[in-house]
Amino acid sequence: MDEREKQNFTYAHNDTSVPERISRTANVNVADFPDVVRDMRLDAFGRNIPVSSDETLAFLRICVAMAKPRKILEIGTAVGVSGICMLKICPSAELTTIEKNAEFASEARRNFEKAGLSDRVTLLEGDAADKLVGLCGQFDFIFLDGPKVQYVKYLPELKRLLASGGVIFADDVLLYGWVNGENPVPPKRRMLVEHIREYLAAVQNEKSLTTTIVDVGDGVALSVKCK
Repeated sequence: MDEREKQNFTYAHNDTSVPERISRTANVNVADFPDVVRDMRLDAFGRNIPVSSDETLAFLRICVAMAKPRKILEIGTAVGVSGICMLKICPSAELTTIEKNAEFASEARRNFEKAGLSDRVTLLEGDAADKLVGLCGQFDFIFLDGPKVQYVKYLPELKRLLASGGVIFADDVLLYGWVNGENPVPPKRRMLVEHIREYLAAVQNEKSLTTTIVDVGDGVALSVKCK
């Protein structure tokens, strides 16, 4: 990628290699990723492109390894790092992933091809709210890592698409420690925090789901659809 292309990527955080929130287990969770994933992450960090923290990505891999999904849905492809991680740990799975940013989507396609995974990936470019409505079938594992303010709005479609016994892995649900009261909420972020709290309340009160919040990375909500 040339310098002009690099400059087209923008993200709110100045340094995406630094986790948004340091959990109490971050210093003891040692991440071990395939070389192709490690190289892509370092490149993404160098351009301030959002990819999951070491601890979150390691936890995602463990969850996928335990769930052994055949069909995975991802909201928020970025440049494909998390999708590649999931497919590498679960070689029989197929991934449907949604990305709104056209440049991220383009790079993700190249990265999936570089990793030899293109034949197992369906990448949908556009707004997840629109793309989810058009999806059919059942997914065994859903990785939710798109716009946090939209989590609760996506939930009805996610419940429809989630297979019985399937898992929703929602990332960044503690968001800098604002959501759980660990840190004070900046005035400009109060509405965002309220939307995340609405999502957490919705999944915890949903009778078809069993949910727990895990203190990993910037917070993960794990929800399992009861059989």
